Amino acid sequence: MSPYRPPWGFSHAHLQTVYPTLFRRIRGPVYQAETLTTEDDDFLDLSWLRHPAAGMKESREARPLAVLAHGMEGSSQAIYMRGMARAFFAAGWDVLAWNMRGCGGRPNALNSFYHSGKTDDLEAVIRHARPAYARLALIGFSLGGNVVLKYLGEQGKAVRDFILGAAVISVPCDLAGCAEELARKRNFIYLQRFLHSFRGKIRAKMKSRPGAVNDQGFGAIQNFRDFDNRYTAPDFGYPDAETYWRANSSLAYLPNLAIPCLMLSSADDPFLSPGCLPRAIAEKHPSLLLEISHHGGHCGFLRFARDGHYYSEIRCLEFLAFHRGAGKQ
Repeated sequence: MSPYRPPWGFSHAHLQTVYPTLFRRIRGPVYQAETLTTEDDDFLDLSWLRHPAAGMKESREARPLAVLAHGMEGSSQAIYMRGMARAFFAAGWDVLAWNMRGCGGRPNALNSFYHSGKTDDLEAVIRHARPAYARLALIGFSLGGNVVLKYLGEQGKAVRDFILGAAVISVPCDLAGCAEELARKRNFIYLQRFLHSFRGKIRAKMKSRPGAVNDQGFGAIQNFRDFDNRYTAPDFGYPDAETYWRANSSLAYLPNLAIPCLMLSSADDPFLSPGCLPRAIAEKHPSLLLEISHHGGHCGFLRFARDGHYYSEIRCLEFLAFHRGAGKQ
C-alpha cells in the first residue's frame, strides 16, 4: 500500500482526476520540437528538454534520459506530462516526451491513428534517442503506461541493458474491463470528452486525407466497444474490439517483465477495473513493484508543496534514480 495521503479536502476520486487539468499550472523549461519519420512514412512529434553541455568533453552519455508516454488523447503538453518532465529535468535528467500519432497538434500522415498497444512506435522513439544516451528510463501515463508495460513484456529477458527501468501511472492494463468501467453512468462525462476528441481528429483527417475516414453515424457510438469495433479494430487488422483488447492489454505481459518496474495506481481510480490492480502477479514478481494508494483518482496524486511536484512525480523520480544508481554499481 502506498504512503500517499491526499491534501485535506482532496480525497474524492473525481476531484483528484479533474483538478490538475483544470487548475494546475506548470512553469518550466520549454520543449524543443523534433519530427521523427517512421518506417511506414508517417511521423511522430517529439518534445525534448535537454541540458546544455558544460564543455566540449562532456557527452550526453553521462546524463540519463527519461522517455515519457502520454495517455489517451493526451500529448506532450498535457499537464501531467509537463509536471513529470519538469521534475526529471530539475533532477538533472534530459527528457523526451513523445506524441503518439495524431497527438502532436496536427493530423498524422496515414489513415489510422495510434492505439493502446502500438509498441512499434515506442521502439522507434527509443532507437532514435539511444545513440546519445548510455542509460534511459521509460515513464507512461494511463494508455501510455499500457504501451510501456506491453513493450517491456514483449522484450522479456531480451530487453536492452541500457533501459534501466520503468515507472507507470494509472495503467488500464485490462482494456476490456476499463471499457466497461468507462461505460458506467458515473463516467459519462469522461467518455463523452474522449469521444468528442476522437471525432474532432476524424474530422480533421477527413480534410487532410479525403476519403480515408468518415464520421457518418458517429452519433450512434455510445462507448468504447462501439468506437473500437468501428475504427480501432479494423484499422489495425483485428476482427472486433474484444480481440483488439485481448491482444493489447499489458496484463498478460506482466509476468515477462525483466527490469525494475513501478506500477502506481489508486484504488479509487474511476477508469480502472479490478483487473488493473494485479496484486497476485506483483506479490510473486521479482521486477514489478505495484503501489496502490487509497486515494488518487486517475493520474491525480495531488500534492501541494513549495517545490510544486505531485506525489507521482516524486515517487517515479525516486524509484528510477535508485535503479539508475544500482545500474552503475
